Amino acid sequence: MPLMLGFDYGLARIGVATGQTLTGTASPLVALKANDGIPVWDDVERLLNEWKPDALVVGLPLHADGTESEMAIRARKFGQRLHGRYGLPVHYIDEFESTREARDLTGYRGKAGDQGGALDTAAACVILERFLGEHHD
Repeated sequence: MPLMLGFDYGLARIGVATGQTLTGTASPLVALKANDGIPVWDDVERLLNEWKPDALVVGLPLHADGTESEMAIRARKFGQRLHGRYGLPVHYIDEFESTREARDLTGYRGKAGDQGGALDTAAACVILERFLGEHHD
């Protein structure tokens, strides 16, 4: 059963979730610290070595008309770096309103930066489950 990691890309934190294709569900893992969108690559490598995913999914914050926002361009570049460094397939999916869905799931209403990464990992779950639902029914 293929295992995947999903990423909710951000400038200060990158939420990560794990999921698998059999159930189409995801679970929160960790929020990696990032400096202007650049993670500590050793932390990413440790995560990949621990979970040994078959593929990765990165959420793209697209505009309502489907065009790429500045953050989507940065998220795509992050995905390309993941592929280049680790050789795993990287898939992309529109993450439209994933943070709102994550807020609904967690019940968190404060500032995103004040929640210690729980909102980021919940958003990564939403992104990964959306991908699994659209591509592995």
